[in-house]
Amino acid sequence: MQPPSVLVCLARLSLLSPKKTRGAESFARETRQFSGSWPRQKSLRPISGNSTTSWAVFKTVKFPAEVEALSVDTTWWTRYRSGTKNPDFGDTFPQAVPTLAVGHHPAIPRTDADLSPSDHLQAIANTAGFHFGTIEQGGTSLYPSVAQRVSNVEVLRIVLSIGPTEAMHFQTWQDKAGNAPALTDPTDPTLVFPNLNTTPGGEDFQTNLIMPEPTVFLSRDLPACSIVRPTNTKGVAMGALQFLTASGLFLGQSKEFFAFLRDLAEDADDARREGD
Repeated sequence: MQPPSVLVCLARLSLLSPKKTRGAESFARETRQFSGSWPRQKSLRPISGNSTTSWAVFKTVKFPAEVEALSVDTTWWTRYRSGTKNPDFGDTFPQAVPTLAVGHHPAIPRTDADLSPSDHLQAIANTAGFHFGTIEQGGTSLYPSVAQRVSNVEVLRIVLSIGPTEAMHFQTWQDKAGNAPALTDPTDPTLVFPNLNTTPGGEDFQTNLIMPEPTVFLSRDLPACSIVRPTNTKGVAMGALQFLTASGLFLGQSKEFFAFLRDLAEDADDARREGD
């Protein structure tokens, strides 16, 4: 029997859809283009970091190595299903796929050797499915967190208009990750994708729950509310950078690249609303 193709493995997660693929690519491309064009239209100085770094560092970014060795944090799965916890209160959450958060795992085939055996190729597709959700939940939280630091009304409109589209993407990818077949990667037996409905089971892991469970918000004395979480604004930009770096997304990038991103994150976290 011939091993399944990459397309078959993605289809098992319902990730294979030309419309979904084009939509995701279009969102990323057009958001990037808008973010570069709007400051020029307003005659604003483009963000360029400090004197030792500039946008030129991105010419050295290495692709597609960033998805060949990922540590995927899947605590968002249980975070959005919890009805009693909120990371803004310091609460922590169990990993949905604990072994995916340990070590580095490919989310795309690196060579033809990754095309078999079939369960290894499916493990790669499963990794991609959970990685999509991990990235989109980060954006879902980042926009409302950053919005709390915005003073300019038009900038606030931009943040509040783009942010909800991240939440739409997150809900889609979360739904698809729930279709990941349970298996053990035969080339890496430490990587195990459990049947989340039975291992460990319960509502915190149930695969057909994609709506945010109402939980504590602002005060534990208030009634539970269905919310994006976290949305605490303190240190949000640096936290996002540290999160993405820990995932392995930036493996192999230059020192200048990291210095530039740290500079941007520090500037963002130093921003204050007028009157604060």
